[in-house]
Amino acid sequence: MEMRRLGRTKMIVSAIGMGGIPIQRVSESQASAVIETAVSYGINFIDTARAYSDSEAKIGRVLVRHREKLIIATKSMARNREDMKKEIERSLQDLKTDYIDLYQVHNVKDESSLEQVLAPDGALVALKEARELGKVRHIGITGHIPAVLVKAVRTGEFETVQFPFNPIETAGIEELLPLASQMDAGTIAMKPFAGGALKNKVLTLKFILEKGFATVIPGMDTPQQVEENILATEGRLLTEEDNEVLREEVSALEGNLCRRCEYCLPCSQGIDIPLVFLLDGYWTRYGLQEWAVEGYQPLRVKASECADCGECETRCPYGLPIREMLREAAGHLEKR
Repeated sequence: MEMRRLGRTKMIVSAIGMGGIPIQRVSESQASAVIETAVSYGINFIDTARAYSDSEAKIGRVLVRHREKLIIATKSMARNREDMKKEIERSLQDLKTDYIDLYQVHNVKDESSLEQVLAPDGALVALKEARELGKVRHIGITGHIPAVLVKAVRTGEFETVQFPFNPIETAGIEELLPLASQMDAGTIAMKPFAGGALKNKVLTLKFILEKGFATVIPGMDTPQQVEENILATEGRLLTEEDNEVLREEVSALEGNLCRRCEYCLPCSQGIDIPLVFLLDGYWTRYGLQEWAVEGYQPLRVKASECADCGECETRCPYGLPIREMLREAAGHLEKR
């Protein structure tokens, strides 16, 4: 397994890490088998989150056997000091450990959320306090909008940055990746297969690693997936033929895939269009129907409230049939 330095954390992580979302949908014994297989092949970086239901707990049951070998990253949606303080304690309990290698602020999606995190009573204060106490060793941030993450990285407060990157979603390559390199912030690529849409997995992982990420974290729920993914660190670099295969796959998928650029916003009805499509992706491609519906319920304005004005479609740079996609998402996510 190729190992890389995770920015100024100076932690040495496996180029292929493990994303914790799929662990939710498998049994405890199957989760254990997947993690043990990953460890046996040299994967030492595992990413999870408070929001991933029992993912932390399942990882924790295996972590106790390999604590010194593994680098554990988790994250919380908490935005203020008190909530983040509680979330850190819950993570420590569920992961069955007395320290967490990397604790990240989860899904900072706009400047308002970032301001909350950075406020005098914000989540960052709790993370720094936990770091002083040795409960958290390093602090990072995750999100889907490169422009927001650029602002976050520029503060110098975050040692790592995690965001989606794959042959379809390459927005971070222009500014965020170079800035992270300049500031020595460790880079973590999530959603490498675009929510399961990309099928040439080894080529896709090679594509991402060749862009300079410290680690990429595909979700895995079988030992066979682990064995397939680690092949990306072996052998040659991508050839022009490989790149052409990826270009053809991307071209075939471009029809109805939201890249979360947010040019469609604001919606006149107040629908958070990219978030609806993100949750619908979990429903359709990850097989996490119950979890997606649970995440959808708190949304103030539902997809079914679309006024069919079409204004969003005029702003979408990819020409997506947003109104049709919202109707499909409503059919999946709204309980009848």
